[in-house]
Amino acid sequence: QLQLVESGGGLVQPGGSLSLSCATSGFTSHLVVIGWFRQAPGKEREGLSCINSNGDARYVDSVKGRFTIAKAENTVYLQMNDLKPEDTGIYSCAAEEAQNPCGLFEHDYDYWGQGTQVTVSS
Repeated sequence: QLQLVESGGGLVQPGGSLSLSCATSGFTSHLVVIGWFRQAPGKEREGLSCINSNGDARYVDSVKGRFTIAKAENTVYLQMNDLKPEDTGIYSCAAEEAQNPCGLFEHDYDYWGQGTQVTVSS
């Protein structure tokens, strides 16, 4: 059974940092791409970053230079620095058994985690 479980969300002050984790299990192929998405209050879910099996990463412009995606074994991390109030939202990871390159759209992924809340507020 394919599973993705996010952790690491919470409340942080503007300018602070958080590290999110996405633990994956059940994938039979090593060709797995993972994406991180955010749904802000009242907005549609947007893709933030993704990484493929080769470790090649992509970022949306709004998080470039602040967020870093990385993977180790079956876990993908999203290190978030210099957080802003507009980064508040539910963060979800998603996966697809696919080859290069990774995508930043919802339709690029078939498997989703339950999400973790990130709140950036003073």
